[in-house]
Amino acid sequence: MVKIDTIELPDSPLLLAPMEDVSDPPFRAVCKDQGADLMYTEFISSEGLIRDAIKSRKKLDIFDYERPVGIQIFGGDEDSLAMAAKIVDVTNPDLLDINFGCPVKKVALKGAGAGVLKDVDLMVRLTDAVVKATKLPVTVKTRLGWDDNTKNIEEVAERLQDVGIKALAIHGRTRSQMYKGEADWTLIEKVKNNPRIQIPIFGNGDIDSPQKAKLYKQRYGVDGIMIGRAAIGYPWIFREIKHFVQTGEELAPPTLEERVEVCKKHLIKSVEWKGPIVGIFEMRRHYANYLRGLPNIKEFRGRLVTLMETEEVIEVLDELYNYYKGFEIERTPIELINYHEKCPV
Repeated sequence: MVKIDTIELPDSPLLLAPMEDVSDPPFRAVCKDQGADLMYTEFISSEGLIRDAIKSRKKLDIFDYERPVGIQIFGGDEDSLAMAAKIVDVTNPDLLDINFGCPVKKVALKGAGAGVLKDVDLMVRLTDAVVKATKLPVTVKTRLGWDDNTKNIEEVAERLQDVGIKALAIHGRTRSQMYKGEADWTLIEKVKNNPRIQIPIFGNGDIDSPQKAKLYKQRYGVDGIMIGRAAIGYPWIFREIKHFVQTGEELAPPTLEERVEVCKKHLIKSVEWKGPIVGIFEMRRHYANYLRGLPNIKEFRGRLVTLMETEEVIEVLDELYNYYKGFEIERTPIELINYHEKCPV
């Protein structure tokens, strides 16, 4: 068992990473169905919460079936983060997470997200302010450092633990890397093996298969693994990892019927939560992986990303199912969608 304060998670828990414009309630629902043990909201601007911005407030929506679930906030001002933490308290999530990892310019270059990695003293003050402002367990998501010359994650881990965080998730890249190159887990391992560190350490970056998840867990000794881009359009990654870790055998990939039904559920929940226009539009990023492995799928996919009525999308999905019915889908590598202007941390 892994404990974050009083929150009990199973051994080797799998966490769904907070991803901007991805980790919304509809997406979290299908990931929970497939075995995600702990999930986080999209990151929420502390300034937006204080201004009562509609988009920021809506991201606070959580549901009992998601628990345990954490709300993630970001910002570069102590007072604003503390005030945002008090607002989050009212929504009663299981924990509150601080984003010190988002690398995109509009966040990092304004002194928030990964931008705070350039000033560890500020990071500590911001974290301390949040810990003191909330009754919730506070966790942090961050990166190895700002660039290759400032990989300060070992110092960061110790100092954030000292001010009261209850867990730390580390993405194995620097801010300057964005999502390029291979994630380096060796520094994550050093943090985990530091005798001063008593809180759970979760590793994140490039986990796109059950085999890799098991290997990295064993090799680097982390308490759990956080999955981000590999879950987009493929929530089955969670159950596949769990099955492989427990049995050493690959689980059969989802059937065509299951793919279509889960895609429909995701679509319907997206429309219910966001409205018909935004809900349908924002589903488009998920279709490629939901339908991955089907031959000559381009025509169907092209239709799916142009339709604007829920019923029409469902009709095309039903047509697709009937067309490919009986086809045995081969396992194909999961595509790690490259976000340079989005922010899965």
